Amino acid sequence: MPATPAWPPHSAPRLFIDQPLADGMELRIEGGQAHYLLSVMRVKIGAVVKLFDDRTGEWLGEVAAAAKRDLIVRIVARLREREGVPDLWLCAAPIKRGRIDWVAEKASELGVARLVPVATRRAVVDKLNYDRLRAHMIEAAEQCERTALPELAELVPLDALLRDWPAERALFFADEEGGTPMLEALRDRTGPAAILIGPEGGFDPAEREAIRACPAAVAVSLGPRILRAETAALAAVSIWMAAAGDWAF
Repeated sequence: MPATPAWPPHSAPRLFIDQPLADGMELRIEGGQAHYLLSVMRVKIGAVVKLFDDRTGEWLGEVAAAAKRDLIVRIVARLREREGVPDLWLCAAPIKRGRIDWVAEKASELGVARLVPVATRRAVVDKLNYDRLRAHMIEAAEQCERTALPELAELVPLDALLRDWPAERALFFADEEGGTPMLEALRDRTGPAAILIGPEGGFDPAEREAIRACPAAVAVSLGPRILRAETAALAAVSIWMAAAGDWAF
């Protein structure tokens, strides 16, 4: 006998909706999302779509009406609750456009709870396009079946970050001058955590001294090779997820 097709189909389009969703709700989809569904995916009345809202989980919707530039989707069932997210922040100095977009995208894929851009003396970027960064996070979550998105914080100066740092949150900072191997540093350290990554030129001596003076800070090494800033961010998050996050279970 032929296998029963998966339902809903894995090929069903998937969209983030920035409002709480509920069973029976009808949504008007417009703009870029409508163009994607109507012109790219060619959905028709009766087609199913998957929706998630970063609040209540993932829902199954059915196209109830379609016009040239918008459509109505009726929610018919909840597929999943919102996923649990490990309590990890990624605090990273802004880097060049394209590379910081990539960091935001991968933070979303890897399950980071909060992305905090940090202004440092050697950073070459001092302004960010938050809408673009958010869009990269959303696109990654849509494609990777995520039901939760990282919180995107405002750019904060390093001194302000350290001044207001919560005592209960461990701060693992990648120190190019060396530190405890990160996997070793994570042993016996559980609970809220953050990873701090510097800019392309690294932290300057005064910044490094200020970070080390923070009671929650732990200098860590990511290995014997010099890594670009975006690679260091991805490597550190991956190590943490494997040792202390939801990859470890």
